[in-house]
Amino acid sequence: MTVQTTSNLTNALRAQYLEDYINAAKMVRLYDQLAFPVGRDMSTLKRGSSVVVNFISDLAPGTSTISEIADVVPVTQRDATASITPTSRYNAIQVSEKLMNTSYTPYGAERFASIGKNQMESVDLLASAKANAGASVNRYAASRAAAEATANEYITTSVFTNAQADLETLKVPSFLDAGRGIWAAFLHPYVFADLRAATTIVAVAEYQKANIILAHELGELGPFKLVVSPWVKTFWSAGAAYASTPIATTIATSTTANIALSKTIEVAANTNFSSHYGDWVTIGTLETGDTHYSTNERVRIVSISGTTVTIIGEGANGGLRFDHTVGETVSNAHSVASVTFGGPKSLAKVYDTTTGEYGEVVGPKKQGLLDQFESLGWKFYGDYAIISESWLHRYECTFSQDA
Repeated sequence: MTVQTTSNLTNALRAQYLEDYINAAKMVRLYDQLAFPVGRDMSTLKRGSSVVVNFISDLAPGTSTISEIADVVPVTQRDATASITPTSRYNAIQVSEKLMNTSYTPYGAERFASIGKNQMESVDLLASAKANAGASVNRYAASRAAAEATANEYITTSVFTNAQADLETLKVPSFLDAGRGIWAAFLHPYVFADLRAATTIVAVAEYQKANIILAHELGELGPFKLVVSPWVKTFWSAGAAYASTPIATTIATSTTANIALSKTIEVAANTNFSSHYGDWVTIGTLETGDTHYSTNERVRIVSISGTTVTIIGEGANGGLRFDHTVGETVSNAHSVASVTFGGPKSLAKVYDTTTGEYGEVVGPKKQGLLDQFESLGWKFYGDYAIISESWLHRYECTFSQDA
């Protein structure tokens, strides 16, 4: 009797797992929603390193009459260009044959979902870095580094009113929703919480629609669809130092702490930690400028023993998400949230059609002299760019959760 097995039907198994990869890659495509393909793919790069987008100026409105004795005078148009220089991203894992043969967990499928999620986050970081570094920015504070979590620096409905006026005046392309033009506004949940507490919104909830507050159903505000996600960019601890009991230290050497999934960090000094049980600190390089750091993370202080701090974090087990090296900043300075307003053409994107916009899975494939290893990874070629600074607007504010 011939029995079909996963050994001789490996492609069927791979097809099922590829679906896990694609589902994970689509899971949180955030700032990518603001991007449109520029009408050509990276195959055009065979003759250059960048994709160039062309612009041509408008004609001035005609205000002259037609002469009866002289010819009309033609006018001059101007042109300009913007370019997108693609980059690449990847990640890969390798496992031993023995692990695959003895594993009692669904690791075979989970690793596909894991690299899919990693691809999504890695590529969307390219879009986020562009969307949150545009020149059109307004702040409550004089600078990001001066921002403090005080009521006058929290989000208000007037921000949306002013953003609508700006986007309409600058004729920013909008999404079409049931025949009306709308834009998207990206908010962190902390900012969304402050917005729902705004006096005008509470009044609507009290007299017209209680679900706005009770069920958090504030899905739109004016001509903006609210995109609320923990992946929305926040500049953790990039604002002013905490006034009375600031934490300002660094990661110190440890053989057991400071690594992914660890529930403790080792700090150089424990000054003021005892005043902040239950509060949050940021680990990483503070983003006071336009350079963003993908492994920054916030953790909550649980207990302190000397310079060893027990924490709760965003890792799968409630610990750290990432490894952290000696010398990285540990700070409880005020954080600054980015609220981004835009439409379907606020960013441009290019990607290699060979690997696609979700990247290409490479593997699983056997490696080693005895095929004793199995590798799996993904790769992506492409990038995002702002080609018109007037089509993307950003407000920076603080939030009450940080007070």
